[in-house]
Amino acid sequence: MADDVAVTDETKLVELLRAGDPGAFRTLVELNSARVYHVALKLLGDEQEAEDVLQETFLNAFEAIPRFEGRSSLATWLYRIAYNASLMRLRKRRQVTTFSLDETLTAEDESGEALSPLLVDWSAIPDEQLLTAEARQEMDRAIADLPEPLRAAFILRDIHGLSGAEAAEVLGISVQAVKNRLHRARLQLRDRLSAYFGERARGLPAVS
Repeated sequence: MADDVAVTDETKLVELLRAGDPGAFRTLVELNSARVYHVALKLLGDEQEAEDVLQETFLNAFEAIPRFEGRSSLATWLYRIAYNASLMRLRKRRQVTTFSLDETLTAEDESGEALSPLLVDWSAIPDEQLLTAEARQEMDRAIADLPEPLRAAFILRDIHGLSGAEAAEVLGISVQAVKNRLHRARLQLRDRLSAYFGERARGLPAVS
């Protein structure tokens, strides 16, 4: 039986998990529970449901660990379980967008030249405005209002820092599809937040 000390070697941790070692399971939960909960919370927008997904994720992981092949990291594997559990809940709410978001981006999309008329110079807005609780809440609302496929890509790539390949593994799509979704998510957030900060920039006193 392993001690409760953190197991840093993932191969060894997987061996211990497959052997049913309680210390290894505790280590897995301690290392990953916060990130799993955060992803579920950002996807679902409900603390109780996120808690339920957290418990469901680790219960499913414990049952499935004998079938874990190690082709991805444990963290990526857990993200995928949590994402699928969250997606099932979203489908029950009938909130999942059904149209395809994976079509090839146009040259204009790729170049980033199709700029929204709502864009403002954020550098003109003082840092204290950007960091206000209200601004953070607006950012959270903007993320929550993204269609689920875009929201998931943005959360995994820009908030949790997964690579394109890792996010593709979690979402079960191609790396290019992740790029497409992330690009669209950033455009939508840019428009939403530019409008928000644009109102505040217009209300700032003139700088001499």
